[in-house]
Amino acid sequence: MEVLIDNRQKKYKISRIQIQQKAKVVLNALECPDAELSILIVDDPQIALFNKQYLNRNGPTNVIAFPMRTGSYANITPQLLGDVLISVETAFREGKRVGISMEERFTQLLVHGILHLLGYDHETSDQDAHEMDKKSHEILKLLST
Repeated sequence: MEVLIDNRQKKYKISRIQIQQKAKVVLNALECPDAELSILIVDDPQIALFNKQYLNRNGPTNVIAFPMRTGSYANITPQLLGDVLISVETAFREGKRVGISMEERFTQLLVHGILHLLGYDHETSDQDAHEMDKKSHEILKLLST
């Protein structure tokens, strides 16, 4: 299992080791012990660029996932899940709004992004959203123990 982390923001102190450990717990819980993924930690202006370029959406967002297990070349490296981008600025604002720490919100977004890499999608139907939410809660509970 390999979890690569690239921290491209300087505003918030981030523990790569903790993020890596959490990502590995998530991957094991999802029965993907040999999976590989990368996590890109950015600020709002950086994620806004990705959001516009790849999703044609304006402004910053909290998390974007780029799955590698879809499309014509998915079978070339099936253990490579893809990339998760998380804006710590948005995580901080969202956490503050609901009364949790930036770290806790970041963990929620990490789980959310990894679930997207594995094909979970809350935008396709209410049933899919419910299934993703349920799986997210199971994993977050596991991480809090």
